[in-house]
Amino acid sequence: MNEILEQALLYDFYGELLTKHQQEIYEQFVLEDLSLSEIAVHAGISRQGVHDLVKRCQRLLEGYEEKLHLVERFLNIRQSVQEINQVLANYEESHTDTQKTIAEIRRISKQIIEEL
Repeated sequence: MNEILEQALLYDFYGELLTKHQQEIYEQFVLEDLSLSEIAVHAGISRQGVHDLVKRCQRLLEGYEEKLHLVERFLNIRQSVQEINQVLANYEESHTDTQKTIAEIRRISKQIIEEL
């Protein structure tokens, strides 16, 4: 997965666990794509201070994911829903066996429930 997308997902799931100051700096760096220097000027701290804070936030967010696996579960469930949509699209296109389609959707939905 793209590192920026991964960091954005981690922030979406765990960003509220950071302090307000950490959230502001991290959002500016990851979501707003500001440079370390731009953030440093705005925040009134050194460029190195911004760099250290961003790295600390990344380690915190990654640590939360290692313990809770919310992003991993989200991505797995999203993939399962895409599979269901594909099964339904195949059914609509070819009118395959209804029972086979139902069984496949039940299999995938069971995976989703287990993931939760």
